[in-house]
Amino acid sequence: MFKKFSYEDVSSQNQVKASVQRKIRQSIADEYPGLEPVLDDLLPKKSPLIVAKCQNHLNLVMVNSVPLFFNVRDGPYMPTLRLLHQYPNIMKKLQVDRGAIRFVLAGANIMCPGLTSPGGALDEEVEAETPVAIMAEGKEHALAIGFTKMSAKDIKAINKGIGVDNMHYLNDGLWKMERLD
Repeated sequence: MFKKFSYEDVSSQNQVKASVQRKIRQSIADEYPGLEPVLDDLLPKKSPLIVAKCQNHLNLVMVNSVPLFFNVRDGPYMPTLRLLHQYPNIMKKLQVDRGAIRFVLAGANIMCPGLTSPGGALDEEVEAETPVAIMAEGKEHALAIGFTKMSAKDIKAINKGIGVDNMHYLNDGLWKMERLD
């Protein structure tokens, strides 16, 4: 999704009204209960919240020109990888085996066999259409953020095809864009 993302893809940046800001904060708090204690530090009530509209129905939520969350077509808000590395336990995790790492870092979607092989790991509670952190075998930090296409039980049972859509990965356009000025 962010493979060739750059400043040119941002069509507009708008400071949102207080009511919209509350709605965004509430949906992020509902989606990621682990962020509750630090939500006031991340999205301060007094500082302006800016939503950048980009191509392909993509919205970036920014504070102080730093992208923190993104969503597609009014879907769930997902944290950027930089934020996920600061707060690693806010999302459910799936782990890919060593063979899948280079493909995921090139932007490929995560296939079921990469999650079910001996190096992979599945969280049985993950449902379909859920944002997840993609971890790598033997690594500490997440290498991608994805959106599950099927539940973990189905991934294990079917073991074929795409299990998770790769939304944002290390070294893609959004990762390289530390600030949006």
